[in-house]
Amino acid sequence: MTSIRKELAEYGLTPRKRWGQHFLVDRNILNKIVRTAQIGKEDTVLEVGPGLGEMTLALAGHARNVIAVEIDPKLVGILRNKTATSPNVEIIGKDVLKVDFRAIADRDGRSIKVVANLPYQISTPLLFRFIEERDVFSTLTVMVQREVAERMVAPPGGKDYGPLSIFVQLFSELSVRFFVKPSAFFPPPNVDSAVIQMTWKERPTVGPEDEEWFRRVVRGCLGYRRKTLINALKHSGLVLPEDAEGRMEEVGIDSHRRPETLAIEEFVRLSQILKS
Repeated sequence: MTSIRKELAEYGLTPRKRWGQHFLVDRNILNKIVRTAQIGKEDTVLEVGPGLGEMTLALAGHARNVIAVEIDPKLVGILRNKTATSPNVEIIGKDVLKVDFRAIADRDGRSIKVVANLPYQISTPLLFRFIEERDVFSTLTVMVQREVAERMVAPPGGKDYGPLSIFVQLFSELSVRFFVKPSAFFPPPNVDSAVIQMTWKERPTVGPEDEEWFRRVVRGCLGYRRKTLINALKHSGLVLPEDAEGRMEEVGIDSHRRPETLAIEEFVRLSQILKS
């Protein structure tokens, strides 16, 4: 791998804190991510934050199409020059949170595999977006902060358990494939990273009847995680039935528990009995 420091210097660039730029400089880690993703010749791959395009070019050697989304306009120009001889690479200069993933999937006529080193400051909202539009994606092989990976697999009752834990575990099969030290990046971040892989469950073990309402109940409750469940709901802004406490008792949910102690199945039951 060309020295990232040298290449950045040649272009007169410095990593931008605004976009959380940490360039992967360890070729072994890059190759391990590509192998983990198991890219095939018929796959369309979405890469987020391609940087200087090292992983982009590696992915292009395996995939049918690679769509790389980069927000930094200076890097967009560099990427387009570097991939000019790779007709299966498309560079989109845009905030990935504003990209129409469904349009890309419809255009290519296939689901998308995501392979990326996610920018830390948008990793959580982007993961929620992938989950909400999961019919567009087949697998996710992404690098996130280690603490984000720990939140994704957290069980009920702990400080790491929250909406991300619930939605990831409800809708996907998640595996933490390996951890990455800060020294693998330039500049090195202050935290370890983790490469995780997600595939979607064919059917959730317990499925909310109204997913949007379920999402609002989970976020409403866990937005006030230190209050009792009934008080959290009262502060959530949700329109609740007058007999909410009685309904909870009927399905075996103690209204005076803390929201963070509820298992996913209990959140599903709670959302169902409160919707009226």
